[in-house]
Amino acid sequence: MQAVETRTVQPVPKSTGGTFRSLRIYNYRLFAIGGVISNVGGWMQRTAQDLLVLDLAHGSAFALGLTTALQFLPLLLFGLWGGMLADRYPKRPLLMAAQSLMGLLALTMGVLVVTGSAQVWHVYVMAFVLGLISCVEVPTRQSFVVEMVGRKDLSNAVALNASSFNLARVVGPAIAGVLISALGGTGPMFLVNALSFGAVLAGLGMMRASELTAPDPVPRAKGQLREGLRYVLARSELLLPILLVAFVSLFTQSFSMSIALMARQVFGAGASSFGLASSMFAVGALGGALLAARRVRPSRKLLIGGALSFGVAQIVSGLAMWYPLYLLFLIPAGIALITVNTAANTSVQLAASPEMRGRVMGIYVLVFTGGAPIGAPLLGWVAEVGGPRTGVVIGGVLTMLGVGAAIMLTRVIGRRTHAAVRRATAAAAGA
Repeated sequence: MQAVETRTVQPVPKSTGGTFRSLRIYNYRLFAIGGVISNVGGWMQRTAQDLLVLDLAHGSAFALGLTTALQFLPLLLFGLWGGMLADRYPKRPLLMAAQSLMGLLALTMGVLVVTGSAQVWHVYVMAFVLGLISCVEVPTRQSFVVEMVGRKDLSNAVALNASSFNLARVVGPAIAGVLISALGGTGPMFLVNALSFGAVLAGLGMMRASELTAPDPVPRAKGQLREGLRYVLARSELLLPILLVAFVSLFTQSFSMSIALMARQVFGAGASSFGLASSMFAVGALGGALLAARRVRPSRKLLIGGALSFGVAQIVSGLAMWYPLYLLFLIPAGIALITVNTAANTSVQLAASPEMRGRVMGIYVLVFTGGAPIGAPLLGWVAEVGGPRTGVVIGGVLTMLGVGAAIMLTRVIGRRTHAAVRRATAAAAGA
């Protein structure tokens, strides 16, 4: 029960050096360069995958939502075990194995599409297997950042990771849209993504192990998952950001999915215009990430304000009547979403102790991605019945309600946990 009783939060050392200070660190610089290249390839594949599903499933919004759900369902089922593995084993070898498997998966799907053999169930299988690998890869990658940069630059590194991801989100869909139109198919995008994993593997292999500050691996023991859950429930500085991310993530993936539906079915845009819509959303996210890179530690007000703003932005974008106006509204939506995501990620990692960080990030990744199997098919069905606009607006309203629910649950759970600790302390004193 020591994890429940210890309630101190380590102070964050002061850090100077500007927005890009983490790039001065050799290992993180390799990590960031490989990440940019791989993320561009990943977004090219994501754009191609959405269009491929719509083509194979005759424009079905439900099929698009089901693909998203299958990709994130394994994280919902097995994400906690992935975080436990990140605590038990060295993170760099785990990442190299996971990245290799992801590259092989992209290569297989690319061959199927290029040869004309791809069917919609192939995409479903690929999405599910990718989700299985992500159960280990995502919490390991998230908790590996602090081993490269330390606590003083963690906030900056997390924000730069988000900048890299969203820079790729700007470039990747735009390149994919042009290449899909020029090449007449989506298959080459999968092959390009398979090659991009080589950059990540090269960066991981070239790192200096002596400059990594890895904690001692946690030995195998019973009850480690329960210990991680108790650890989070006992700390409001962990519980609130995790609950906020849980409610926001229910509708994040459905909003990304809705960009394809709004572009194609509402505004009649082609592949290149759909890529532009995804890029505009990412422009806002990139701007929000660069702003976040200047912060040392995010505040609770920033977390709550970012989540509420994302709900409002969803509603406004869903009501846009002209395509240029819709593109414009995607920018503040991206800013709001990346603000809450980077603030929550940094808050959770700074508040977690080193020996618990893998399990805590496993819980964080679980709620961050685990909402997609629920929210994406639900709002995909709403969009199919009531139209894409209805799905986007309802998603925004539910996001704002979820923020209130997260605040309320944090207070209720906090009071109950504190009462349980007081009873246990009184009982021990009496004994």
